[in-house]
Amino acid sequence: MRVQTTMLDEWGKLLITGWNKAGWMAKSTQLGDRIAGLVGAPDGSVIVGDTLTIKVYQALSAALEMRPERRVILSDNGNFPTDLYMAQGLIGTLDKGYSLKVVAPEDVAGAIDETVAVVMLTEVDYQSARKHDMAALTAAAHAAGALTVWDLAHSAGALPVDLTGTGADFAVGCTYKYLNGGPGAPAFIYVTPHLQNAVRPALSGWLGHEAPFAFDLDYRPDTGINRMRIGTPPVLAMAALEAALDIWEGVDMAELRSESIALSELFIGLVDRRCPTVTLASPRNPATRGAHVALRHPEGYAIMQALIARDVIGDFRAPDVMRFGFTPMYLEPNNIHHAVDVLAEILDNRLWDRPEYRKKAAVT
Repeated sequence: MRVQTTMLDEWGKLLITGWNKAGWMAKSTQLGDRIAGLVGAPDGSVIVGDTLTIKVYQALSAALEMRPERRVILSDNGNFPTDLYMAQGLIGTLDKGYSLKVVAPEDVAGAIDETVAVVMLTEVDYQSARKHDMAALTAAAHAAGALTVWDLAHSAGALPVDLTGTGADFAVGCTYKYLNGGPGAPAFIYVTPHLQNAVRPALSGWLGHEAPFAFDLDYRPDTGINRMRIGTPPVLAMAALEAALDIWEGVDMAELRSESIALSELFIGLVDRRCPTVTLASPRNPATRGAHVALRHPEGYAIMQALIARDVIGDFRAPDVMRFGFTPMYLEPNNIHHAVDVLAEILDNRLWDRPEYRKKAAVT
């Protein structure tokens, strides 16, 4: 309904005057403030727009420029590949001798030294759900004089995040996973307040200008988080996100986390007993695990297609990982029991062993 209203009552009747009369121009900051409350950040520190990949580029380029004497970007091999791709591309573009150092997740703390400009990590591993200690690693980075960029793609809306309390410098995230903004929903970027006016936007788009409708030929960055705006905000996508965020009003993230852990622990326990041919690929300790559970099986892709055909929806990550997300706002224990019933039936009877389940789709 929110998207329909935006299309028919706002765009349909107001046309371009909707930027003022319907408040479209302010949506980026309004939605940013609502997300800020879910990630432990103050108003005026988060802005919404563009894609997560673009936001990674913005954050990383800004952070590197703030440590001009250093040349190492530190990340880990559990980071989402696009974050690493962005780092590699930026290194090539700058051509200033930067390097990307990728270590195992457990080796990050020991790899932080005086050569590191930026520690760029995804808090929750997209495959295994292994969870980094944001506070400890941010403190270690700062002690060594480095800045941090945190990717919250699998954290925002899934578990408590405290960007202010941990001292994070930059953070980025998507809104189409646990925040349910829909496919292609806009991403967000956070910049700690004390750095905002020192950040130079590498992507100096017109809406990040101090006075975009003056149409000056020279760029002057706006103040605060608004300088991280780039281009025209996606109004229809933001309308969907606005509706999706309504459900989060009044949600206690600690309580949600507790219920999420209960669901994932139930799932793991049932799988342990009933599905001996799969291997747990996530940490067994829920304190070091995000809100999804990863299972390994050599035929993981076909098994997942068989599950999806029976309305148990997860996804697959190469080479052999099946992912299952646990969202207590929408799932109950009976859903978990049903999912494991279906998984056990598929495995016990080799129901995955069919040509249509082995055919790889464009999106896995």
